[in-house]
Amino acid sequence: MHNPGTATPERFPAQDRLADGAQFIAGRLVKGTSGRHHAVVDPATGEEVYTYELAGTDDVDAAVAAARAAFPGWAGATPGERSDALHRFAAVLAERAEEFARAESLQCGKPLKLTREFDVPGTIDNTAFFAGAARHLQGQAAGEYSGDHTSYVRREPIGVVGSIAPWNYPLQMAAWKILPAIAAGNTIVLKPAEPTPLTSLLFARAATDAGLPDGVVNVVTGTGKEAGEHLVGHPDVAMTSFTGSTAVGRRVAELATATVKRLHLELGGKAPFVVFDDADLEAAVHGAVAGALINTGQDCTAATRAYVQRPLYEAFVERTAALMETVRLGDPFAPGTDLGPLISHVQRDRVAGFVERARAYARVVTGGEAPRGGLEKGAYYRPTLIADAAQDSEIVQSEIFGPVLVVLPFDSDDEGIRLANDTPYGLAASAWTGGVYRANRATREIKAGCVWVNDHIPIISEMPHGGYKASGFGKDMSAYSFEEYTQVKHVMFDNTAVARKDWHRTIFGDRQRTTGQ
Repeated sequence: MHNPGTATPERFPAQDRLADGAQFIAGRLVKGTSGRHHAVVDPATGEEVYTYELAGTDDVDAAVAAARAAFPGWAGATPGERSDALHRFAAVLAERAEEFARAESLQCGKPLKLTREFDVPGTIDNTAFFAGAARHLQGQAAGEYSGDHTSYVRREPIGVVGSIAPWNYPLQMAAWKILPAIAAGNTIVLKPAEPTPLTSLLFARAATDAGLPDGVVNVVTGTGKEAGEHLVGHPDVAMTSFTGSTAVGRRVAELATATVKRLHLELGGKAPFVVFDDADLEAAVHGAVAGALINTGQDCTAATRAYVQRPLYEAFVERTAALMETVRLGDPFAPGTDLGPLISHVQRDRVAGFVERARAYARVVTGGEAPRGGLEKGAYYRPTLIADAAQDSEIVQSEIFGPVLVVLPFDSDDEGIRLANDTPYGLAASAWTGGVYRANRATREIKAGCVWVNDHIPIISEMPHGGYKASGFGKDMSAYSFEEYTQVKHVMFDNTAVARKDWHRTIFGDRQRTTGQ
């Protein structure tokens, strides 16, 4: 069964590209075998726009087998050949940019201007980056480190990579996982989140259309419990990469440990936004609103905890609330929309639950409710600012994943940095100051994988993304990510056959081997 849904061609122009099924295995789209179906729902309207057959364990096995069969040829390709294929891939993505932007907006509820200006261009740029990186995978130079021996280091692909991506940035997460893996010579099976498979499938199809060999990129669209866990535990999968919540990350780690897989985890975040009293207040206010509301707050690096030094605290709260109230909610495809819906009504209700419980111990300055005025069918929630919560409260410590910013005051610089570090997470943070000393101290002492200064949220393909503490380990993007999808081999040459006799005598002594009756 396959139902293309009710999306209009204007909203989903690439619908026909997915008409043959929602599993991409060995270079073609096929239907799932689980016997169960799932609907992609437009979170702005609540309407089903695409219905597909979920993958079962048989589909995962088939995808892994396809990836395993493709591995020797792809790993044996020259760096130049892999680079050329990825350059062609980037060109196909650029040709289909509008299709990707609309599909991403449709399934996620993101404003079209965000997917056009951020998600899709970032993905194309990432593809071009790894096309270049494919030619620059290097070991260490040869050297005589042990007398008559010459040593060098090889970096080699690992094998089949099994990756699981989340629903908040499905296109970019597919790219972040697929590109470094295949640039290094691996093959991959990706499982996207059930609500958002469309752009991952289109991404895999574009790879094949660009000339990548069948089986290099495979996508299975099943549930985490069935398809995801089977993929992580599969004996022919050599590495697992997962992006999602810390709780699920622990389960992935448990499953991967059973087969001693290489593991890459990008997990939750609760990013602090530290404003010192010498900061540019207007810049900090605008940075906080943009950083907190990006992707309707469904971003692991979103600004969620603003710590503001007391001389600026009240003015920051007042001006941030006023700016939040100007943010326009609406149809993601309308040009004037600033903020779209959350991914689902379930997620909206989860966010609302955090805010309602916070009313008992904190001040809801603005927001804190679903909007009216024709948006009731969608999973919308107003931008929300909460002040005066305690540091150990739920709203400060837990990942909300919605358009909610909590503001707390601090007095000394020591206190501000201590509070910034006072959660289990360490994915991203920002420091706002006009002083070089404060900036240097904050970037040194805040425990996070990325610390911005006087900005919050930008990322670039050349620099790594990944966390500390409960935010996981491993890096996406950059050469650091590229190297993670390789294994290191030490190669040693004996430069003289004579030396072997001496080595044998050193270890075993000057003994003669005798045989007899």
